[in-house]
Amino acid sequence: MAEKARRVDDALDRALPLRHPERLLASMRYSLLAPGKRVRPVLTLAACELVGGEESTAMPFACAVEMLHVMSLVHDDLPCIDNDELRRGLPSNHVAFGEGVAVLAGDALHCFAFAHAAEATAGVPPMRVLRAVAELGKATGAEGLLAGQVVDIECEGFMSRLGGVGLEVLEYIHLHKTARLLEAAVACGGIIGGAEEEEVERLRRYGRAVGLLFQVVDDVLDVTRTSEELGKTAGKDLAKGKATYPKLMGLEKARLLAEELAAKAEEELQGFDRNIARPLRHLARYIAHRHN
Repeated sequence: MAEKARRVDDALDRALPLRHPERLLASMRYSLLAPGKRVRPVLTLAACELVGGEESTAMPFACAVEMLHVMSLVHDDLPCIDNDELRRGLPSNHVAFGEGVAVLAGDALHCFAFAHAAEATAGVPPMRVLRAVAELGKATGAEGLLAGQVVDIECEGFMSRLGGVGLEVLEYIHLHKTARLLEAAVACGGIIGGAEEEEVERLRRYGRAVGLLFQVVDDVLDVTRTSEELGKTAGKDLAKGKATYPKLMGLEKARLLAEELAAKAEEELQGFDRNIARPLRHLARYIAHRHN
């Protein structure tokens, strides 16, 4: 994972060189190249290789997935949404560059992700590229990430005002806000690698389980780790009255749910070559047991 993440970092650096207008590009690069786990792009590469594809053919989409993820982080940290001043151990983009530039940097990353995926992908049939581009568009729009963000905003403080947000609403938020892009990351890797339809669906289910797992663990870490350990502000969901899995289920049941989701993700890999699927199995375990 560390080696693939390093190659993703190199590809991101090459994809977005500093140029005019310097402040906008500097802002984009500041968040895009900040130290991160690169879970989403690594999932894209591993899924492509799982179905017989080459890493090089999936790298543009791996970069695009990370650009879209970083866009969501830049916007999520803004004062009008989560108002968080710390991200990946650094001052948030709007703290470093100002709110206006941060909004535009996020917008620019969103646009550039699709341009880069479409232009830089080589040696792949055009219809596969088109299908993967559509996958990313649905994952980040009103059917995916943005839908989850809006419902998350609408529910903020709802628990204290009206008596609670239930598990069904919480799952909707996180299946869209977090899991949908992770699902798309895996599906795009499979599509670019030439997966059969049934294989893409299995990868999609794996990604959905891993995505929800990621959020459950995130909620647990938010109440069990410090800001220094997380590289972002700890306890902010609790302070803002947001519904979380530990708050609704209790800490131990949330941890048990994480174990169940990790097992479910691994089940979806049955039928693939066991050795080639090993990175995806270990990624699920890594997400389940991460510390930040």
